[in-house]
Amino acid sequence: AVAAAMWFLITERVLVSWLPNRWQRIVGGSIAVLIGATAFTVWSQSVVNEKVYTVSLAGVAIIAWLTVRWCDDPHGPRADRLLVMIAYLIGLGYSNHMAGMLAAPAVGIAVLARYPQVLLRWKLLLTCVAVLILGITPFATQPIRAAYFPAISEGEPTGCVDKFAWSCTFSERTRETFMYNFNRGQYDKPALTDRKAPLPAQIGMWWMYFEWQWIRDAHGEHRAAQAMAAMFFFVMGLFGGYVHWRRDRRSFWFFGPLMLTMTLGLIYYLNFKYGFSQSPELESVEREVRDRDYFYLWSFSAWSVWAALGLIFIWEALAALFGAEQVRLGTETIEQPHRRSWIMASPILALAFIPLLANWTSASRRGDTDTRDFAADLLNSVEPYGILVTVGDNDTFPLWYAQEVEGIRRDVIIANTSLLNTDWYTRQLIRRPVYEYDAAKGPAIYRGKQWTKPTGPPMNMTMAQADAIPLYAELRQPQAFRKGALSVTIPPRVVYRADYVVLRMILDAFPERPVYFSRTSGGYGRELGFGDYLMTQGLAQKLMPTLPVASRDTVDLPGEGWVDLATTHALWNDVFEAPESLIRKGDWIDRASVSIPYLYIMTGVVLAEGLTRTGRAAESDPVLDVTQQVAKATRLDNIFGPRPEPPPSIPLTGDSGRQVPVPILPP
Repeated sequence: AVAAAMWFLITERVLVSWLPNRWQRIVGGSIAVLIGATAFTVWSQSVVNEKVYTVSLAGVAIIAWLTVRWCDDPHGPRADRLLVMIAYLIGLGYSNHMAGMLAAPAVGIAVLARYPQVLLRWKLLLTCVAVLILGITPFATQPIRAAYFPAISEGEPTGCVDKFAWSCTFSERTRETFMYNFNRGQYDKPALTDRKAPLPAQIGMWWMYFEWQWIRDAHGEHRAAQAMAAMFFFVMGLFGGYVHWRRDRRSFWFFGPLMLTMTLGLIYYLNFKYGFSQSPELESVEREVRDRDYFYLWSFSAWSVWAALGLIFIWEALAALFGAEQVRLGTETIEQPHRRSWIMASPILALAFIPLLANWTSASRRGDTDTRDFAADLLNSVEPYGILVTVGDNDTFPLWYAQEVEGIRRDVIIANTSLLNTDWYTRQLIRRPVYEYDAAKGPAIYRGKQWTKPTGPPMNMTMAQADAIPLYAELRQPQAFRKGALSVTIPPRVVYRADYVVLRMILDAFPERPVYFSRTSGGYGRELGFGDYLMTQGLAQKLMPTLPVASRDTVDLPGEGWVDLATTHALWNDVFEAPESLIRKGDWIDRASVSIPYLYIMTGVVLAEGLTRTGRAAESDPVLDVTQQVAKATRLDNIFGPRPEPPPSIPLTGDSGRQVPVPILPP
């Protein structure tokens, strides 16, 4: 909303030298707001308030407005104060996200173009440098806050290990960890000369996301309309840039370079691989793990200024066809359409409503609770005081939200294998307090049982021992692994730090603490050699202390392994919340994370098949019905097909002739 207000002010300011009537300029500014605020990525990210991108967008937009004001009159004390404020906001923006610096090159060009003598005013320059550094000082809170060990502290930029102290805060270790975070070392960004994809392909990625802004055609049903809308707003932006250059060159010296920075400059700097959804016919290229449209948020939002100027230009041209008159604008007399002519031509402005109408369902997050519900369902698939091994952002960040914000199942330890390859995350697992399991708020299936609260961390290791774990080691020979009656062979492989930590937790905490592998992990537990001991319970697989034995509620299904039918059925019927919210939502536009609804479909199919095999077809039907509704709502119903007949060695009970459709994992 703040960014949209700034684009309104900038658009209105550019129109001052063009349109004499205030109402016309207000219409022009409102068009910029309408286009910029309802562009898909801007709209869909606007309420994702734990992200930094829209906060950064607001900062860049405020800087843009202040710089346009400075360009009007770059002389005098007021202009100097504006420059100082701009420098401070650039630094402050960088402390939120690197994109806070996006406006800096354009500000520099504007200063050189409008008032190059500033370079000779060393006191003003020193003041700007000083306040820019002052703006960056929020970074100083990181090592202080991190030393108090909050629940979530990615990177943990502190040299303190067990408590806050000034001696460890002001230490070389703190400096190293802080600079690692500050320089985004965890992302291992390559040099700009090492291009991750050809530049034309990277520009093509930007264009693909640009097309999304006006009609987010997630399922490829309106490609022609999407292409036409994108070309229209692109041409309007080019028209608007030209009109900006012709009518208000003072502010163009800033806004033109800003647009260049936020398009071609940003594309070159980000140096992305092929986009997740880009050029699907190319099978051998490296791709980003998800679509990165949010990294161009600033570009799509600011484009609204030029798109609005271009649309006003067309509006004026059409109005002129209905009649014009001479009016005074400053010291000049110009030809302007009559007021009646403007009104007659105004239907053309309805084109600005395209993104609002086209993105109404795809961008809005109204009533969108499926991610939160998925987090609760996955946590509740784990028995009290369990350890849940996860693999990435999608099956970890929602769980952190559920635990730390809504207080759902804080007794569960989340062990993310991606982060377990770092030393700081391992220390956080050791340091994490043991939270009491709240049976009254937990699933009914866990009530009426005695759950022993652990007294220590999931690993019996000191911080120094944890820090000494190597990043990886090559296992050249099969390795026996035993814990009680559990005995497996780990196949030859590269054992990473994360693998070692998971194995160590099993050695130190299992079976007193139940150990689970999220079923989003793609068979990680099997890769470690535990396949025969894994039992599906809801959205997770439980590591069993002994080999499972077939019974009415324990079945071995082809392709899935052992399934605890009683627990999974109780979770499906009485605990799971996401199937209902997925059905209510009625769509799933982000194909990169489609594994989440797919997991529910697979769970429902496995449960239905298990119930059918054990003679409970009547209980299977409602499960399968909900599963098919989820598949239809998330556009995954096309992956259903009949399961081949099982081999004769697998005993079938009940309605053995009944085929349960099962999903085939999409490529």
